[in-house]
Amino acid sequence: MSALTPPTDMPTPTTDKITQAAMETIYLCKFRVSMDGEWLCLRELDDISLTPDPEPTHEDPNYLMANERMNLMNMAKLSIKGLIESALNLGRTLDSDYAPLQQFFVVMEHCLKHGLKAKKTFLGQNKSFWGPLELVEKLVPEAAEITASVKDLPGLKTPVGRGRAWLRLALMQKKLSEYMKALINKKELLSEFYEPNALMMEEEGAIIAGLLVGLNVIDANFCMKGEDLDSQVGVIDFSMYLKDGNSSKGSEGDGQITAILDQKNYVEELNRHLNATVNNLQAKVDTLEKSNTKLTEELAVANNRIITLQEEMERVKEESSYILESNRKGPKQDRSAEGQALSEARKHLKEETQLRLDVEKELEIQISMRQEMELAMKMLEKDVCEKQDALVSLRQQLDDLRALKHELAFKLQSSDLGVKQKSELNSRLEEKTNQMAATIKQLEQSEKDLVKQAKTLNSAANKLIPKHH
Repeated sequence: MSALTPPTDMPTPTTDKITQAAMETIYLCKFRVSMDGEWLCLRELDDISLTPDPEPTHEDPNYLMANERMNLMNMAKLSIKGLIESALNLGRTLDSDYAPLQQFFVVMEHCLKHGLKAKKTFLGQNKSFWGPLELVEKLVPEAAEITASVKDLPGLKTPVGRGRAWLRLALMQKKLSEYMKALINKKELLSEFYEPNALMMEEEGAIIAGLLVGLNVIDANFCMKGEDLDSQVGVIDFSMYLKDGNSSKGSEGDGQITAILDQKNYVEELNRHLNATVNNLQAKVDTLEKSNTKLTEELAVANNRIITLQEEMERVKEESSYILESNRKGPKQDRSAEGQALSEARKHLKEETQLRLDVEKELEIQISMRQEMELAMKMLEKDVCEKQDALVSLRQQLDDLRALKHELAFKLQSSDLGVKQKSELNSRLEEKTNQMAATIKQLEQSEKDLVKQAKTLNSAANKLIPKHH
């Protein structure tokens, strides 16, 4: 498998390194990378059956480049997904020794190098992705700090090492997705470094930039001072993603749940970025509106001041021209009289100015009094409104009391009627009781009479019985 994954190209390749770099096309062109759930499947293009319809041949450069883009996009998907899942399960800050994180940087390096234009030097051809990454600070001012930090690192001597350090710092800053999106949106700048059918120039690059948003949930910490980024060999380890084609798909449900969670995290992170962008734009709009209002007020004041100065200048010019003209035409003996008139005019102007100042002061006093009166009127209106509200509430309470009074009166009336009915019933019961008592007395009297008669009859019977014997 290592024969299919070439090492990273160096700025001054030797013959062996050029041969290894040529082997990169074996992985990118002669195989097709596809995703089966959470795993990776490699298939040789010769084993893929073609339809009878005419299709581009495998030797077509455009077809090969499209296949390379698709392969790299699938590898980026698997790498990002595996990194997020393993990092969340691990639950700690990741460092440079974490294997899935190393594989992610290797895949990103391959994506950034895809379709780079070769720059010829006296030592040979050089392909480096550091040039496009340097453009990010022109598009996003926040990236200038990362670029400056990379340039200040003492151990980096090659553009490839600087590019690798830039990727790590951007991931630590949780801005890698934002920077990649800003770079991909400027195709006119990327065309200087990439071929037209390169991954960064096509739709696959935008998809990868969108997938990178999910990495903002990961906390990473790197120490690059003692790390040799210039001579690292970027080899993709397929064993982390490969699975047997005949294996069961028992984890398909878990894969769907994980995919849904990844989409949820992606949408939440994207929503957070959009909210932050909207808040920043709203703050900028508010600041611009305030500054625009302030500048408009200052402009109006300046215009009024300019108009006043122009009027005063015109008046002074007219007065000076009049005085000069009168000095030229009038005789010398009249100059003293004119000087006296001028002094009187100045005195009169001074008096008028003082009078104007007094009037302005009086006007200011009147304005302040008027403002105080308006404030007092507003307070009175507020007091009246409050009293009206209190009056309305009191009227409502009075209505409630009246309704309660009517209800109590009705209940009292009902109770009086019940008392009358009970008294009448009581009187009737007393009459019946008296009647029953009289009847009882009569019955008792009749009983006594019957007892007497019985006794009489018994005595008579007793008398008759002996006589009969």
